[in-house]
Amino acid sequence: MKNKIIQSIKFITSLIFIFFFYNIIIVIFFRFFDFPTTAFIQSNIENKLETLVSTYDIKYSPISYSQISKYLPLAFIASEDQIFFDHLGFDFEQIEKAMKENTYRKRQRGASTISMQTAKNVFLWSGKSFIRKGMEAYYTLLMELLWSKKRIMEVYMNIAEMGNGIYGINAAARIYFKKLPIKINRSEAATIAAILPNPKKRNPTRPSSYIISRRERIMNQMNLIGGLDYIQKNLD
Repeated sequence: MKNKIIQSIKFITSLIFIFFFYNIIIVIFFRFFDFPTTAFIQSNIENKLETLVSTYDIKYSPISYSQISKYLPLAFIASEDQIFFDHLGFDFEQIEKAMKENTYRKRQRGASTISMQTAKNVFLWSGKSFIRKGMEAYYTLLMELLWSKKRIMEVYMNIAEMGNGIYGINAAARIYFKKLPIKINRSEAATIAAILPNPKKRNPTRPSSYIISRRERIMNQMNLIGGLDYIQKNLD
């Protein structure tokens, strides 16, 4: 009996080791190579009735950071995660605020950083279970330890959902503004950031009064955090 228990413990320990080793290899691999697809894209394809998209409708074509206008990471940081360069994947102050506010809010307030959103969209299934949240934290930490901030931002801009079947800034820039991502200007970058996190119901080429107001706030924050000099200092 004792030997069986020991063997079981060894087997479980081996499985855990293999799991962690496999994940580390995968995360390191994708530090240097683009994702052919993501878990989030695949979940949307499988859920056709909700998203009304098929494999052929997906617009996803990742590009390098050098091919993207510097206004775009500036806009996303100003809008989504202003301490992106200072945290190790988690904004504990915002998480604490969200937990307190969500006790009385009907519409739940999120506190995901850019790193957390990237980890969730790349590696994980949709859902709000504690297991999935734990996995999100695990992959976020792995990415923060094994990737540079520049790589995290590059992947985020390439995989973020920016419309129905539109993933990444390459597709968004071409579809919405008929131009290359490197040509996106300050106002256009802020408008794209303003449609998140609900891009299926918002169109940057036909912005509502809410989106226009949100765009103005984002552009103001882009200036306050340091403008393009801030991005060049931290990412270039």
